[in-house]
Amino acid sequence: MTLTAGAARAVPDATDNIITAAELKAGGMSDSAILRRCRPGGPWRRLLPGVILLSPGEPTRRQLLRAVARYLGPDTVITGIDALSAHGLELPRQPAVHVLVRAQRRVLAPEFVQLERTIRVPDPVRIDGLPYAPAPRAALDAARRQRDAALLRDLLSLPIYYGLCTYEELSVELAAGSQRGSAAVRAELRRIGRTRDTYVHGWARRLLRRAPLPPPRWDVTVCDRRGRPIGAVDAWWDDVGMGWQFTPPGRAGSGHLGHLALTAAGIVLVRTEPERLRSADETVLVELASAFRTAATRARPPVQCEAPEQAA
Repeated sequence: MTLTAGAARAVPDATDNIITAAELKAGGMSDSAILRRCRPGGPWRRLLPGVILLSPGEPTRRQLLRAVARYLGPDTVITGIDALSAHGLELPRQPAVHVLVRAQRRVLAPEFVQLERTIRVPDPVRIDGLPYAPAPRAALDAARRQRDAALLRDLLSLPIYYGLCTYEELSVELAAGSQRGSAAVRAELRRIGRTRDTYVHGWARRLLRRAPLPPPRWDVTVCDRRGRPIGAVDAWWDDVGMGWQFTPPGRAGSGHLGHLALTAAGIVLVRTEPERLRSADETVLVELASAFRTAATRARPPVQCEAPEQAA
């Protein structure tokens, strides 16, 4: 079947190959033509009532998210692990897409959608055109439904560690939201509040997003040419041989007492008291930029780093 000129124009504009039947009809395609293309063996696939995938195979996760957003309408907000993934975290994917809609909505949820009606639909963060819950809300929406202790810990600690939100923002969101199923969440959040390294790392990552520096590698052990450890740094710029230490020096196994050995090896090392990450952040940014310029003008020291985390 040949598309009309209007339909041919509509189909290429379908983001991620997701389009609505209403858009196709507005482009000039008839109901019967759409139906024929969506039959088994046809070139298209109907994912949801009125929402079509312009290919016959299994949809990707992003195509599913876009289909759900088109089906449920503009007030829909994607939350939970899908939202955290969009914000940049790597977490085990859940089978269902967790979405928030207004409490008064009466809509039938597809089988792969976990529909939550709420009076507190957050203002969405739009990423690639999709509406996601802010990180604190997404983390807590997922955590309240999590029974696995290890994953619960990750859902609350990783957004802080990677600087997507603060401990205080999670606490405020927890207090403002539903208290149902929150006992384990509260207990884990209290434990995180006593684990200073988690949120100090978050402060540092948030601060560096404003720095005129390339992304570093995180939590690196610096070694000599033979692979023998010299010391540990929280952030490492490998191209210029510069390190940054900001977690408390007394941290068990941190290796931070080796700062003298690091500087003796020719490394440009910046050391920052954790509280200054918040109280003197602009000054810390200046110190980091200045140190980076110094490191870039010197010969890189003959060191290597041990299994560093990639820049994030």
